[in-house]
Amino acid sequence: MARRNPTDEDLALDRLPKAPLNRESVGQALALARYVLPYRARFLAGLFTVFISAALGLAFPLLAGSLIDCALHPNVATLPGFGALTLNQVALLLAVSVTLQALASYNSALAFNRVGQSALADLRRDCYSRLISLPMAFFAQRRVGELTSRVSTDVAQIEGALIDALPQLCRQSVFLLGGITMIALTSGQLTAVMLGTLPLLIAAAVFFGRRLRRFSRETQDHLAATNTIVEETLQAIASVKAFANEAFELGRYDGANRRVLAAALSAARWRAVFVAFFIVALFGGIVIVLWFGAGLLQSGRLTPGELTRFVLYTTFIAGVMGQSAELFSQIQKTVGATQRVRELLRETTEITSAAVAPPTPPALARLRGEVSFQGVSFRYPSRPDAPVLHDITLAAKAGERIALVGPSGAGKSTLTALLLRFYEPGGGRLVVDGRDAREYPLHWFRGQLAIVPQDVLLFGGTIAENIVYGRPGADAAAIREAARQANADVFISTLPDGYETLVGDRGIQLSGGQRQRIAIARAILKDPAILILDEATSSLDSESERLVQVALERLMKGRTTFIVAHRLSTIRTADRIAVLAAGRVVELGNHAELSAKPDGLYRRLSTLQFGSSDQPQPNFIA
Repeated sequence: MARRNPTDEDLALDRLPKAPLNRESVGQALALARYVLPYRARFLAGLFTVFISAALGLAFPLLAGSLIDCALHPNVATLPGFGALTLNQVALLLAVSVTLQALASYNSALAFNRVGQSALADLRRDCYSRLISLPMAFFAQRRVGELTSRVSTDVAQIEGALIDALPQLCRQSVFLLGGITMIALTSGQLTAVMLGTLPLLIAAAVFFGRRLRRFSRETQDHLAATNTIVEETLQAIASVKAFANEAFELGRYDGANRRVLAAALSAARWRAVFVAFFIVALFGGIVIVLWFGAGLLQSGRLTPGELTRFVLYTTFIAGVMGQSAELFSQIQKTVGATQRVRELLRETTEITSAAVAPPTPPALARLRGEVSFQGVSFRYPSRPDAPVLHDITLAAKAGERIALVGPSGAGKSTLTALLLRFYEPGGGRLVVDGRDAREYPLHWFRGQLAIVPQDVLLFGGTIAENIVYGRPGADAAAIREAARQANADVFISTLPDGYETLVGDRGIQLSGGQRQRIAIARAILKDPAILILDEATSSLDSESERLVQVALERLMKGRTTFIVAHRLSTIRTADRIAVLAAGRVVELGNHAELSAKPDGLYRRLSTLQFGSSDQPQPNFIA
């Protein structure tokens, strides 16, 4: 059979870490058995038919040996419970046994696949549900690839164990115990000779297996490195061509590819040596068994059928021994995968991790939009030694526009993250409409807010699907009206597929201004009480900025708005401007008031953007 190239999923599964098999790790793995409980009747039926199929498989050598004895000595073959049998009767029993074994194998495979796929669909759903309900602090300390691996690679490993490894373990256990019992009953002397050859085979399998796995892992690591180079090059293909670095990238890939080849050839040499040794050892052992068995046959202490039966049972045992190392490795990986999945399922969700249990207010209609930060301090959980906000006190009346400006790292985006309740204040409190924000149900509270970020990342569906994300279930008329108010309907209507146009991965098919207006349309459709604009126009050209600014004016009307801004021209009309530096509000007032302060930070920023200044120029990137 041709050896196929490993897929990305194969490589990911092979690189899974193994867990030691002990009482604790196995107990954690068995804890996931609750996902099988709803399907336990089908699972037990599948398990039963696995044992039936294995038992019928053990009957094959017995019947095959009897068939040979019948051919050589008619009416001599006997079977427990059947007595003396003819050649045709043994052949019929053999055919019936094979047929029943096939039916039992079909039933067990179907049952385990149905149970496994159903249970794992439930597990994937619970993993994803738990994942998206975790707090932002959790995501800040983990990589996206690691998290997606929990829902894909780890669950795929559990799937392989449940659908393949468990039935295989049961089948091989029956073959091993039953095979040893049958060869012992057939000939004790031959059994002793056969078992004497096994230690050499087992030692060779362990010795070569470890080295082959090491070389295989090295090959896969190098292959993964080449895939990374391809992925990086294709993602940045415009930069590669702009710098005329095709030859450089080809050289980089060629070097990685040569390392793959070297590792693969080393593995191939060891594999070839192992195959040659295994052939010599295996067939040498068979020759010894046949030679000794032929002597027993010649002396009349063994029949031809018994010798055939012995050789077949020996083959079964050898097959079990050969697969045991791989099966054990798969079980170790599965235990490790279940540990990681259970860690995810035990993580505290965003709602239950709140500092205050959120009672439901008597009437939840709509927030007025009064916001007050009262002595708020904050440190990110991932950086507990680095305070970000210090005793922030800032209030906004309903419908008021508050601009947040200041140098990079001043705490502007952190303040909006607290408003969205991505995090809870470490000190002080956030009060909305006269109540502590934690007293509102989190899902309902966030439904009252909307954000238009600087870098809009759209989902890979259609324009309509991205707009309706603001209010799932809205009809086409509401979607179109939101797009019209966002100055997006005109450009959408010119597209061949209109609102059904696919925006591509992360919205790559649309320009920055178009993505921004889609995000505004989404916010308009949501109709929030509190709005957050995070550098919504900073990266747009003049024409796109004008269209977006008009749309934003419509969106901000009648809503409490917090504007994180770098361009001061966009915040001159704000009711109040809060200037932050080093996590503190250092100035507060409108544009005229702050511009009148001769040594104020805001005035220095204004001078930098709209006129010359001899003063040092700090970094005011938002």
